[in-house]
Amino acid sequence: MKTLSIDIETYSDVPLQKTGVYRYVESPDFEILLFAYSVDNQPVQVIDLACGEQIPKEILLALEDECVIKWAFNATFERICLSRFLGYPTGEYLKPESWRCSMIWSATMGLPLSLEGVTNQKAL
Repeated sequence: MKTLSIDIETYSDVPLQKTGVYRYVESPDFEILLFAYSVDNQPVQVIDLACGEQIPKEILLALEDECVIKWAFNATFERICLSRFLGYPTGEYLKPESWRCSMIWSATMGLPLSLEGVTNQKAL
């Protein structure tokens, strides 16, 4: 495994826009509902954590493997949320060095800073 592309859907009773990701994940009600991933550009797999499905062990190991490049749109959000999910203590997080942010890459190309905006721009 060389790359792992990730998208998560989350819930917290703390408003993300008002408090930011760190306070958002510190809520006792924070949870990751869906975990979607693709290994080395293979078909996307979706894990429904809210219904009790489990993330495969090799994917959990890859999240902490600095040799595996992790891609996400707004990678900081995914990284902080996954750190909490993995049981990291408050204030400790997955190392950022092996993470790549497709939102930032989109911005460097002059594309909008939202998935919807990038999709709309791509359609033009």
